[in-house]
Amino acid sequence: MTFLEKISNTAGKYFAVWVVLAAAIGLISPTAFQWVLPQIALLLGIIMFGMGMTLKGEDFKLVFSRPKEVIFGVIAQYTLMPLIAYGIAVIFNLPPDLAVGVILVGTCPGGTSSNVMTYLAKGDLALSVSMTSVSTLLAPFLTPMVTLWLAGKWIPISATALFISIVKIVLVPIILGLIARKFFGNAVNTGIKILPLISVVSIVLIVGGVVGVNAERILSTALTIFMVVILHNMLGYLLGYFIASKLKMGEAKRRAVAIEVGMQNSGLAVSLAMTHFNPVAAIPAAIFSVWHNISGPLLATFWSNKTNSLDKSNA
Repeated sequence: MTFLEKISNTAGKYFAVWVVLAAAIGLISPTAFQWVLPQIALLLGIIMFGMGMTLKGEDFKLVFSRPKEVIFGVIAQYTLMPLIAYGIAVIFNLPPDLAVGVILVGTCPGGTSSNVMTYLAKGDLALSVSMTSVSTLLAPFLTPMVTLWLAGKWIPISATALFISIVKIVLVPIILGLIARKFFGNAVNTGIKILPLISVVSIVLIVGGVVGVNAERILSTALTIFMVVILHNMLGYLLGYFIASKLKMGEAKRRAVAIEVGMQNSGLAVSLAMTHFNPVAAIPAAIFSVWHNISGPLLATFWSNKTNSLDKSNA
């Protein structure tokens, strides 16, 4: 297990590199990851199963001990990013499929990588984990509703179909993960050490598959897509931090909220787009997977260095 742990840690450390590499391969050789496309929901389900195995009762205690912070964070998650996505889609006059794809990214819950970035940024990790857990559990209800509300003007949306898919892809695997932890605790505690490796491999394959199937469209609209994705992500960080500061949250909490709002579960967005819409709708989510694994570490490093500098100046 030690060898696998080392591989897992290395995979997680260079996550952004692997994602960018997979995207590049998908563009150069579109058929390289074609076999992955039918397995996207399964791969995401495996990631969610792993998330379920890592969840503890402590992750939800904060909801009851500091409910206002968690509630605010979740509200910000499901309002800021969807509305930013809608605004960007309108301003850039995106084609219907791309508009829906951007909005779908915005309506998805926070991704688990946000917890790692919050830790590295020296933010409030407990708040980040609680926000991710609660927003993920609410996803079957809020993601379809908000998507229907904002994206329905472009193409027909079946909130019921989205609900069923999210339950299958997210809720059921998480519940199974919780059950596995309860009845096979020792084995789970050992196995979760290699979860980063499984998550990295799954996301890398998903990105490679989606980029490959949409290679021609991505290359023809690359500038617009990247501008949209980067703007969406950066505005999420900025507005999340700004609103948290206006609510008088401490610096660590502001960082947690900013990262949690700005980083989405783009894997879920990919799966929903591929299942319910044109594959083109999965492009924003695939590019988002690449970009936020670059912007997240950069922001975390900036904040971490800033904290270290302040600590030294106050020493």
